[in-house]
Amino acid sequence: MAAALRAAKRALRGELRQRLRALGAAEKQRQSRLLSRKVICHPKYQESKRIAIFLSMPDEIQTEEIIKDIFKQGKECFIPRYKPHCNHMDMLKLSSAEDISSLTLTSWNILQPSDDDSAREEALAGGGLDLIFMPGLGFDKKGNRLGRGKGYYDTYLERCMKHPSGKPYTIALAFREQICESVPVAENDVQIDEILYEDC
Repeated sequence: MAAALRAAKRALRGELRQRLRALGAAEKQRQSRLLSRKVICHPKYQESKRIAIFLSMPDEIQTEEIIKDIFKQGKECFIPRYKPHCNHMDMLKLSSAEDISSLTLTSWNILQPSDDDSAREEALAGGGLDLIFMPGLGFDKKGNRLGRGKGYYDTYLERCMKHPSGKPYTIALAFREQICESVPVAENDVQIDEILYEDC
């Protein structure tokens, strides 16, 4: 059963990567802008004070405008620091949108705080999180998510559930092309509360 699930996930990841490769830069930008506007008007976003958001890779919804708005609205912004060779991730505080330029580029081409950066607040060491924006390769309308296979977000959400403030609301940001009929999931795959994409 586990082997069949792994194979199904691997096949779907391949198909989704192909779909994303076929998306032009202008179309990615158009959908990203549209989603940024949806997010800024979203009641959950408006009422959240402590927000975690990913710094986009080229095949993900661009989050730059949302990050700028988080600071404009006086909210607190946290970004992922992934540990290689394991599934541990922390959400560390960003002091401003400009702070992004001080971050280190990892071998996966992701900007994140360096391993020796211990001055930043980790979200769960403080007041927890109200909202997490989730990346992913594919999603279905039931809230199932297909990640990149490392399990960072599933593991982090398990840690959130043990925090006194409880599990944050989760919103996935997706290109229309990332919406699938059905995403194969295991028992430990955490469902997303809401998926935002162009036609939703």
